[in-house]
Amino acid sequence: MNITDMMASRYTTKKFDPAKSVPTETIREIENLLRLAPSSTNIQPWKFVLASTPEGKARVAKAASGFYSYNEPKIRDAALVVVFCVREAADDAYLEKILAQEKADGRFNSDKTMNNQRDGRAHFVNLHKFELKDTQQWMEKQVYIAVGTLLFGAAALGLDACPMEGFEGRILDEELSLRKDGYSSSVVVSLGYHGSDDYNAALPKSRLPEDDVLVRI
Repeated sequence: MNITDMMASRYTTKKFDPAKSVPTETIREIENLLRLAPSSTNIQPWKFVLASTPEGKARVAKAASGFYSYNEPKIRDAALVVVFCVREAADDAYLEKILAQEKADGRFNSDKTMNNQRDGRAHFVNLHKFELKDTQQWMEKQVYIAVGTLLFGAAALGLDACPMEGFEGRILDEELSLRKDGYSSSVVVSLGYHGSDDYNAALPKSRLPEDDVLVRI
């Protein structure tokens, strides 16, 4: 299947088959997709919580309460659920941690190159922190790059997916003890295989026409 066919056939799954599980090797590929996702200046302002057991999914499903209760079965019945978490701050210690990892991975051929990377990343962090004052929004944008990476990768792996913002962040943050570690929940993505009663599977895909969204110059 080529890329266009793959994107045309993928859709947001509304009902998962709870009897179907995702193979361990496929879960490992999902984990690699998440860890290798790109981000601005390689800031990687995220943490991913993966739930594949009934107990783990039940913990995530606690946040699908009240108005968002319609999302609870999408969490409980999925084979794998990923909670995307965003950092609350990018302090100097964290920036140095990234730099040290890049050095260990052989990214720099000299101290000058390493210092240029440090200064360049600090420029953008400080820009969003002090001038634009949108650090949290900027880091959350990076998390959404990882969400897109996962959705595309899941389609390539033959998995169905359902991204969700409909949950109580406060409840999920507390359940997973995220805030004490400097994170908060941003997006939940359920993965697995759609059920035979998933009405959305049979509906045609709807997108705006090319002329509305593509500009060729």
